[in-house]
Amino acid sequence: MERIVFLDRNTVRGDLRPPSFAHEWVEYAETRADETIERLQGASVCITNKVRLGEAELSLLPHLRLIAVAATGVDNIELDACRKRGIRVSNVRDYSRHSVAEHVFTLLLALRRNLIPYHEDVRAGAWAQSSQFVLLTHAITDLRGSTLGIIAYGTIAREVERLARAFGIEVLVAERKGAREIRAGRTEFAEALRRSDAVTIHAPLNAETRGMIGEVELKLMSSGAILINCARGGIVDERALADALRAGKLAGAGVDVLTSEPPREGNPLLESDVPNLIVTPHVAWASREAMESLLEQVIESIEAFVRGEPRNLVT
Repeated sequence: MERIVFLDRNTVRGDLRPPSFAHEWVEYAETRADETIERLQGASVCITNKVRLGEAELSLLPHLRLIAVAATGVDNIELDACRKRGIRVSNVRDYSRHSVAEHVFTLLLALRRNLIPYHEDVRAGAWAQSSQFVLLTHAITDLRGSTLGIIAYGTIAREVERLARAFGIEVLVAERKGAREIRAGRTEFAEALRRSDAVTIHAPLNAETRGMIGEVELKLMSSGAILINCARGGIVDERALADALRAGKLAGAGVDVLTSEPPREGNPLLESDVPNLIVTPHVAWASREAMESLLEQVIESIEAFVRGEPRNLVT
């Protein structure tokens, strides 16, 4: 009988149906690093959203056969250690493409139309004291006719592109940074940054993308540009971004992810004097519909693995 342990059930809300085979099910709302090994003793299947599983943990879990990651990103799993031990790793795919893409445009529209500053002005009574019917205290810029640069071109990025074209936005898909050849339909990385009125990032976090957007790259962007990161913290140098916003070298930024989450030790982007910045707490993926799809995919992947027909495998 399979023993299935869900280490961090509270990270995903929604109903979760039981697998269609005989099993023992154990779930924990949250799991600290020092609790992981004990809780996975005897488990053949582990479900985790963000709990880290590396060499130290895997070496003490001889019964583990499958790690079902309840997310697309698997940067919390040490894949080489899994391969060495024959542990398969699955993820969930395409479940959040609408949710994340809509969040990108929520941030972009809020920044381009200065929704938060206008809301704050109204709450402070500025509209009530206006000599006119209107209060024009902040610039408003249309998305139509602008240019959006997209970094990394997976499923979510393609949905962002679809929405962008519906708004009448020109789309530039950036080639990989440092690439020697430019593929058809792509734009050289630095050129995409220079030409874009807004840049949105949809890359995974890995050795190639860590720190991909830093001081040099931010200087390539125009002072009227906006940067959106709903991918992973660590892709953008957060100190450099905060400094660029303070210096007026960017018009704004929308960020849904930080290098350390939750940011218990603070973060440069959470300092109170950083202007024209919206930070949301890693919720771009978390629409009700997306979470329902995610949970169903997790169960389907486990069922497929037990049938001997594994799907969505990373290793």
